[in-house]
Amino acid sequence: MTNKPSTPEPEVLQPQQCWELMRGVSVGRLAVWVLDHPDIFPINYKVDHGTLVFRTAEGTKLHSALGETPVALEADGVNPDTGVAWSVVVKGHAVAIKLTQEVLDTVGLLLFPWQAGRKDHFVRIVPTSITGRRFTVTPPLTWWSPLDDATRAGLE
Repeated sequence: MTNKPSTPEPEVLQPQQCWELMRGVSVGRLAVWVLDHPDIFPINYKVDHGTLVFRTAEGTKLHSALGETPVALEADGVNPDTGVAWSVVVKGHAVAIKLTQEVLDTVGLLLFPWQAGRKDHFVRIVPTSITGRRFTVTPPLTWWSPLDDATRAGLE
């Protein structure tokens, strides 16, 4: 028998729930493959008809995102009042938005990057999958394990 409190299981979110959560935030982390290693870039994005759109400048992020390798975008949030957090991952392919009408359509998304500078390239992530989880943030004291005492004793 154990004295540890039970931890609620994470809730697996349906795609519609994932999209709703993604619409509620504007910052995520874009994972791309750069030459021989993965890299992650923070981006501002908007949900647009089942896709994600972001603006960026010329550089590593743009060229890696538009390469042959799929990309992933992760966004998350937490309600400080309830302690309920969520995390959503979108996987897919990034494509440049080049047609004049498509670029004009993205302007209506009010996509404003946080970092100053020219962000002339519009990129759309076309998802192949979207997955998410919702879970209660566990108080740090419930993370205790016998190894925690052993580590602390070794440092004293």
